[in-house]
Amino acid sequence: MKCEFCGKGGYGKTIDERNYWNIFLAPSQRYLGTCVIAIRRHCSNLSDLEDIEWKEFSIIVREMEFILDEIFKPTLFNWSCFKNSAYRVDDPDPEVHWHLIPRYDHEVEFQGIKFEDPDFGFIPQPIKRKIPETVMKCMINKIKTYQQH
Repeated sequence: MKCEFCGKGGYGKTIDERNYWNIFLAPSQRYLGTCVIAIRRHCSNLSDLEDIEWKEFSIIVREMEFILDEIFKPTLFNWSCFKNSAYRVDDPDPEVHWHLIPRYDHEVEFQGIKFEDPDFGFIPQPIKRKIPETVMKCMINKIKTYQQH
């Protein structure tokens, strides 16, 4: 079974590939700007991460929060490292990955699409929201433009 998080292909649309982590724009954009940051090697537990991997991850956290704040102006950022879905199969093999979920106490519009966060102040709900491919590409291009500065 191909891992959806580590290696090439990954989870969602690739934004960037670092030495130890891949950054993806998540396929569901219920919360505008949602990304997934996944370790590039097989690693099941946070306690197994090397110091250099933690260091690179901390740089990604600062960069991504800055970039998404500049583009979308979220109220706050939620970070989660859930591995529950790995256990929905008979032979689970969890992978370390982080969900970066911008949260909004106000309506946001991007490329003519309105985004609301009706459960702001509560745990993000696993409700999927697909947006057009052209909007996903525009979002990735905006993020990459900020990364180059």
